[in-house]
Amino acid sequence: MTSDEIKAQLQKVKYPGFSRDIVSFGLVRSVGFVDGTAKVALALTTSDPKIPLHLKAEVENCLRALPAVRDVIIDISVQATRPAGNSGGGPGNLPGSSGAPKTARYSVAIASGKGGVGKSTFAVNLACALARLLTDQGRPGRVGLMDCDIYGPSVPLMMGLQGRPEVEGDGAASMLVPMERHGVKVMSMGFLVDDNTPVVWRGPMIMKTIQQFVQNVKWGELDVLLVDLPPGTGDAQLSLVQTLPLDGAVIVTTPQPAATNVARKGGLMFQKVNVPLLGVAENMSYFVDPAGHKHLLFGEGGGIITAEKLGTSLLGQVPLIPEIRAGGDAGEPVVVSDPGSLAARTFAEIAETLLTRLVKPMPGRM
Repeated sequence: MTSDEIKAQLQKVKYPGFSRDIVSFGLVRSVGFVDGTAKVALALTTSDPKIPLHLKAEVENCLRALPAVRDVIIDISVQATRPAGNSGGGPGNLPGSSGAPKTARYSVAIASGKGGVGKSTFAVNLACALARLLTDQGRPGRVGLMDCDIYGPSVPLMMGLQGRPEVEGDGAASMLVPMERHGVKVMSMGFLVDDNTPVVWRGPMIMKTIQQFVQNVKWGELDVLLVDLPPGTGDAQLSLVQTLPLDGAVIVTTPQPAATNVARKGGLMFQKVNVPLLGVAENMSYFVDPAGHKHLLFGEGGGIITAEKLGTSLLGQVPLIPEIRAGGDAGEPVVVSDPGSLAARTFAEIAETLLTRLVKPMPGRM
């Protein structure tokens, strides 16, 4: 029996709580087969003592199912993760999550289960609102925005940024310098590919790119790094929580059940890997006509219901107004172009609430 045959069998062993196997997660350090004995070495990063025991049992059962295997020897090395909310932050029980640099004082994922809910628009305006808030506190230039929507990056357009980022250093020591506008440092796949060039990549390339955005970008000293994730719970989400110590996540949804049902799954994914939920933001909550009448175009109460089911709270309700769309298209987010507007004031309130929740430990955080 060959090592490749043993690895192929180990692909049937899923990491607890995920649909991916321990081989694709990179947890199998070595395998061997000598005189009927299969030898496997695993390297785990977890603070949950039940996970190594569970995987050891699963691996042994899986390998003993092979007719040629008479005995199984399993060596598991475990590195404890840092609990979320301390100076290192980070997820608690996901493989490969330790060892990443602490890019910012607070790192926050902006996520949604479903596409089309205005998540990137929300992330851009929230970043600008945070930048204005911190500038007023005498801390300018300390907000970053990492656009991890690899397939459809829209942050450069919404932030009014074009061109390629500068590179400092040579070879393996080279670092990308994020572009900056509206007081926000930005890195995006949109800076690195031509507008007419589609990104056709499989999961491993997505994971590598996100790792480079974390480890090979010269972010400098940041108070808050927002990470705009693509919709869903796929490779980008898993890569992020493995690479960057996250201090929390914000779930963006619209009021209707078609969005809230999927948004809840996105929130549950973060809870499963011990990333605290900072709250739910309801986008496109209502429209106010010229006569001042409020219209609930997509229903009512979806954000609150989602927050309650996830055991968190509603950060705010962002109205559906043309100025938000126009600002994004022009590269002038409404927070910047019309800071006195209802939408800008809403984003400012959400930014204040978010900072308060990051500084003040939440239930379940150490």
